[in-house]
Amino acid sequence: MAQQVRGVIARSKGAPVEVTTVVVPDPGPGEAVVKVQACGVCHTDLHYREGGINDDFPFLLGHEAAGVVESVGEGVTEVAPGDYVILNWRAVCGRCRACKRGRPWYCFDTHNAKQKMTLTDGTELSPALGIGAFAEKTLVAAGQCTKVDPAASPAAAGLLGCGVMAGLGAAINTGGVGRGDSVAVIGCGGVGSAAVLGSRLAGAARIIAVDLDARKLDGARSLGATHTVDSSATDPVEAIRELTGGHGADVVIDAVGRPETFRQAFYARDLAGTAVLVGVPTPEMQLDLPLLDVFGRGGALKSSWYGDCLPDRDFPMLIDLYLQGRLDLDAFVSETIPLDGVEQAFQRMHKGEVLRSVVLF
Repeated sequence: MAQQVRGVIARSKGAPVEVTTVVVPDPGPGEAVVKVQACGVCHTDLHYREGGINDDFPFLLGHEAAGVVESVGEGVTEVAPGDYVILNWRAVCGRCRACKRGRPWYCFDTHNAKQKMTLTDGTELSPALGIGAFAEKTLVAAGQCTKVDPAASPAAAGLLGCGVMAGLGAAINTGGVGRGDSVAVIGCGGVGSAAVLGSRLAGAARIIAVDLDARKLDGARSLGATHTVDSSATDPVEAIRELTGGHGADVVIDAVGRPETFRQAFYARDLAGTAVLVGVPTPEMQLDLPLLDVFGRGGALKSSWYGDCLPDRDFPMLIDLYLQGRLDLDAFVSETIPLDGVEQAFQRMHKGEVLRSVVLF
């Protein structure tokens, strides 16, 4: 029997979000209903509200979530009612050419729930990243549920569902940061700060945090940055080169996602170094680089989609590190808020006042 719960929707482009009643159907084949315990407020949700992803309004926002499986549909074997899970937006298919080549983290046919959640008048909702977790309960594909140790705090664990995983993965998976490497991270919000933490976890010797905001630079230093660069006062490319013996960093991660910051990442890396784009651009942005420089500097230019993670491999491992005290996920939880505090949280995020606001249910 369908259930009615409270959820946060974006009804139209740029309009303030609103809390309203959402109808959650019973899970069908391959689906699960999850009782959400916590959900982070991510910049991607703001992108949805501003029409920066697509125009399939109204959106049911929220996607960085942890909770407990309430019920499952026919044929579901991955999880069972009562399982504590982190929700993910990379439910791999196992059948596409990427999966068959043994690279499921690149799956080209990830899937979501087939049924739609709706408003009470029957209007279909588009769940953010196929999840829609600013709601007391949500309907997802069972493959979007990754079972982890229930000892982990939901507020911290849920952040692996998007931003923190994106940053950690950009460093460890995409960038291939290793012991003794030099790393620069441009943009030290939630994703960039996670890239700093991931670089430290991987054993980087020099981690350079770059931002315009002194508060974010202080936060990055607390998470493992060995050096900071205030890019409002100095050229970050020159500063990164100076801090790396005049050469540039082995890996430079752009966690902003703008043409100018990616150009900085491109030129701030060492010859044959790696530049990683993990910040999300908007559709109108264009990149202009001299092709001769692309050829002559060598190395790799990579984009990192969800930190190139494989949720059922990475989430349990990272939660184990968190419970061992080796991965400080709690540091990303700036505040906890009620469901009706999302709009105000967007404003604080836009001002750079928080790493993550987290809705607790």
